[in-house]
Amino acid sequence: MHGRSMLVRGGAAVVSAAAALMIAAPVALADDNAPSARSGAASGTLEHGGSSGFDVNITGKKDALQTTLFNLKLSDGAVSKMYCVQIEVGARFGETMVEHAWNDYPDAGSPFRKNNKNINWVLHHSYPSEDTASLEKTLTGKGITLHDGLSEKEALTATQAAVWHYSDAADLDAKNPLANGSPDDAADVLALYDYLTGDANTGVEETKPALSITPAKATGEAGTKIGPFTIATTGSVTDFTSKLPEGVEVVGENGEEIKSSAIKNGTKLFLDVPKDAKAGTAELAVKATGDVNTGRLFVAKNYADKPAQSLIVAQSQKSSVQAAATGTWTETGPVTTAPATTAPAAPGGNNSGQTPLANTGVNAALPIGVGAALVIAGGAMLLVVRRRRSNA
Repeated sequence: MHGRSMLVRGGAAVVSAAAALMIAAPVALADDNAPSARSGAASGTLEHGGSSGFDVNITGKKDALQTTLFNLKLSDGAVSKMYCVQIEVGARFGETMVEHAWNDYPDAGSPFRKNNKNINWVLHHSYPSEDTASLEKTLTGKGITLHDGLSEKEALTATQAAVWHYSDAADLDAKNPLANGSPDDAADVLALYDYLTGDANTGVEETKPALSITPAKATGEAGTKIGPFTIATTGSVTDFTSKLPEGVEVVGENGEEIKSSAIKNGTKLFLDVPKDAKAGTAELAVKATGDVNTGRLFVAKNYADKPAQSLIVAQSQKSSVQAAATGTWTETGPVTTAPATTAPAAPGGNNSGQTPLANTGVNAALPIGVGAALVIAGGAMLLVVRRRRSNA
């Protein structure tokens, strides 16, 4: 009985394994190559220096806050002016800061998320985007009296305080705005602050990055054009490079050759991959000189591991930036035609041709053949068991 039981179990196991192999083999060849988004961004290092304003008193806070217009040295050496948009996190000099979209602000619960348009309005309508002479004219035109004009230090202080009003829900103490400075300084700061946070502030939409390639990753199959990769820039493209396997070309919408000098805002690029190309990857890179615009957000590169104060561009600065993208493709599946075969004559004299399997691009002959052999072997084992039982 033990021997027979072993044979029965062995035969059943072989049949089961064969069925599993025949069913699972094509599935193992499935490919999930979903694209992911990635875009170029400006980056820089927070440097010591910058310009200091007065220290301000914030309602509900014991200690006064220092106001500063920071210097961020961009990767090409240009210096961009920045205000703070995150009071509760300290600035870290020497930190690499990377440009981000507003919806990437690191604190999801911050007032920045709902007030960013108002912050952008402040930046576009105050110092240093607007010089002190222009601000004086705006305020006096509204019947506001200033004390010996408006100094840069007063303008800086009021602007940073207005930004904090929206980014951190921090209100300037109207009764005692400054922890240092004269009463006249305090009056001028409060006057500009009230204007920047008043009814005139209707918000400004997010400004565009200096350069981007969308999407940052795309996939396809050999024999097709992969893309489009769309270039968006606020400036001028200065260089275009590509790393392509042999036979692959970068072309325009109509298949035309693309030259660096022809690439501009809105240009669409495609990877033209030959039909017989092996699976592979191509890389595209674009450099441009454009404006890192007022209102662009910069977040510490390693914020998740070591938070540092987030900053926002106070005045547009021309800079050289770069964006990159990649395209990948799979081989074209082999196109095979099964040889025509004639089935034995069916009862009634009708001959019917055997219909070939549909071509899926996958050679299923090997797993099917192995599976069939296993089925036969399993069946033979079961037959031996039955004969032994009948002779017992």
